[in-house]
Amino acid sequence: MGYQTIIYQAGETSASIFLNRLEAMNAINAAMVAELEDALGEAAGRPLLRALVLSGKGRAFCVGADLKFVLGELMGRGSLREGFLSDVKRMMGRLADFPAPVIAAVNGPALAGGLELLLCCDMVVAAESAVFGDAHSNYGLLPGGGSSVRLPVRIGLNRARELLFLGESRSAAEMERWGLVNRVVPDGELEEEVGRILGRLEGKSPLVLRTMKSLVNRARTMAEEDALWMEIDALDGHRLSEDMQEGLRAFRERRAPVFRGR
Repeated sequence: MGYQTIIYQAGETSASIFLNRLEAMNAINAAMVAELEDALGEAAGRPLLRALVLSGKGRAFCVGADLKFVLGELMGRGSLREGFLSDVKRMMGRLADFPAPVIAAVNGPALAGGLELLLCCDMVVAAESAVFGDAHSNYGLLPGGGSSVRLPVRIGLNRARELLFLGESRSAAEMERWGLVNRVVPDGELEEEVGRILGRLEGKSPLVLRTMKSLVNRARTMAEEDALWMEIDALDGHRLSEDMQEGLRAFRERRAPVFRGR
């Protein structure tokens, strides 16, 4: 489909989604939610995909929900379990559960809903001028896209409380120290660094990457003993895969493996 609020690009081993509402600093509205969900569905169906990149065009990654759009819904009488926030929850869940690793390439401010978007990603690479924060408390609002749930998991309870309660923006360097950001790079080198990561992932088995991500995500909500058995069971099934056999052959033959996701 033709997209109005995002740019979607897909190749055999990687795909990219760029938020593209430049006039609104990539604020999230209903059209963007629907288009993100559509693009995520298309990308998830690519069997050889090793990674998905989520970034923003222009000066921002995403500054949150478009308040001009959501104020009517917030002030209405209907339940928020239906409508826009329900759609946001479903889209965020689809991003968090995307089968391949998702890399957030943060080119500028990631605030409120923008922070909630990157909390659904597996790795965060940020330009050094990028800033991060949850500004809901500054405007008498509560989060509605998952930051009160996902932020403590990523940076710990005390630091999550600080960001949520104070509503302050923090630098990429500080967020790297806090564990939210994996890598900080100079402005102008973000695309190059993400390209290097994609290059490393391209040589991995897409089957392994998908299974590893599923194991990590599911283990968070399980008892440790159950999660450890889940890992062994996954390996038990994986040892029959073509990718594992190819990896072992390549090791013996001292060559790079060629994985086919089977």
